[in-house]
Amino acid sequence: MPRILIAECKQEVSTFNPHLSGYDDFGVRRGEELLRYHRTVRNEIGGALSVLNATPGVELVPAYSAFFITSGGTLAKTAWERIAAEFLEGIRAAPPVDGVYFCMHGAMASEVELDPEGWLLAETRKILGEVVPIVVSLDLHGILTDRMAEHSDAIVAYHTYPHVDFFETGQRAAKLLLKIVAGEVKPVMAKVTVPALVRGDELITATGSIRCVVEAAKAVEQGAGGLSAAMMWSNPFTDVPELTSCALVVTDNDPALAEREALRIANLFWEHHEKMQVPLVSLEEMTRIAKAHTNGTLALVDAADATSSGASGDSNAILRQLMETGCTLRTLLPIVDEGTVKQAFAAGIGATITTTVGGTLDPKRFTPLPITATVRLLADGRFRSESFGEEWLAGPTAVLEAGNFTLVVSSHAVNLYDRSFFYAHGQNPRCFDAVVVKSPHCQHHMYADWCARMVNVDAPGSTSANLCYLGHTRCPRPMFPLDADVTFTPKSKFFQRH
Repeated sequence: MPRILIAECKQEVSTFNPHLSGYDDFGVRRGEELLRYHRTVRNEIGGALSVLNATPGVELVPAYSAFFITSGGTLAKTAWERIAAEFLEGIRAAPPVDGVYFCMHGAMASEVELDPEGWLLAETRKILGEVVPIVVSLDLHGILTDRMAEHSDAIVAYHTYPHVDFFETGQRAAKLLLKIVAGEVKPVMAKVTVPALVRGDELITATGSIRCVVEAAKAVEQGAGGLSAAMMWSNPFTDVPELTSCALVVTDNDPALAEREALRIANLFWEHHEKMQVPLVSLEEMTRIAKAHTNGTLALVDAADATSSGASGDSNAILRQLMETGCTLRTLLPIVDEGTVKQAFAAGIGATITTTVGGTLDPKRFTPLPITATVRLLADGRFRSESFGEEWLAGPTAVLEAGNFTLVVSSHAVNLYDRSFFYAHGQNPRCFDAVVVKSPHCQHHMYADWCARMVNVDAPGSTSANLCYLGHTRCPRPMFPLDADVTFTPKSKFFQRH
């Protein structure tokens, strides 16, 4: 009866966000609670459980889960040390196991450890030894460090963007782990790094030029000798020493196949990389577009304040521009401001408050914006996501109406890659002339399918698609698009545990 240990440590950060993430930004679950929760959501562990529960003789050993309620800034030292200690305590407390599934993101960074996932894997090896197989699932925005690869038997990463294959990725990871535990396969990994940081519509796997790269990876994974393959283009906002894109191929004891296909996938990606940037419009041009807009809902995409990518969520740049230029469109937008929410709760529903909004977490980029608004709704900010059913905790939340602007103001940032934050607080984006979307790409049906126009705004923020604006200092250089005339010399690295 094989025992499979399950653990999770998952967060995506922007190191350009000055507001540090803390322990309370994670949902922490242990033991049976871990299993109960993940059986209710279509995420990676949920997918893995669907496979493991259906396999006769498998005994589950749920250890520890720290799952980010939202992305955020660099993880504070004290928070990282507490999570790391709890994670390893869960590993030590487990009975002897035959295999391990770790659910990770790959784009964590703390004040004291810039490769948290690699560190946890290395420390886990010290506890469990070198023989027990470990399979890790990662976001394709993860940064696959050499240390992570050295201490894993295999890596499995998402194939889709926007991400719709969380569940399937967990299934792939669990199936591969069971094959390794049974001695049916002997993984070898090849990794090829590509000096490019990319954004934009060309990365949408259903329609963009990245599609041919992803299809090549999937074909390898599904072909003879292939175990796992992916193109990972990392999170450009996690500025760490190994930040880069990379092609990954895992084969069944066939290093030549792994190297050949990893090089092929990396070269395919490089062929298209120059297109993988976002055409942005200035705040001034956005104003002209808004004033000329007459029919349907205008989506103003503020990816620079994308909380799902690690931004602070307190940007008022678009709101300020629209207010100061006299925009009359009925506009809906999300924003983080705990102080304003407290004031709204103190005043009560129906009260009019004079306050400021935004500019509390990232004060170098944003300053508080004075508003007078009516309190329309108050809530505890606890809800399930529209996309995959995760539990999200925005903290006390207020809906404020300031003239033609409706603000959903939360105490804490939550992911905004779907519409659930709006829906949970009584707001339907379809009922507005304009909506501020703080996510670079949502699933098509969320906005793009029905909005009259999607406008990518060059606003300030710690997750700006204008990557040269951010000021990277740690990632390898030269790096596209941070430097001119970047060349790519393909080289592969191999990783095999036994």
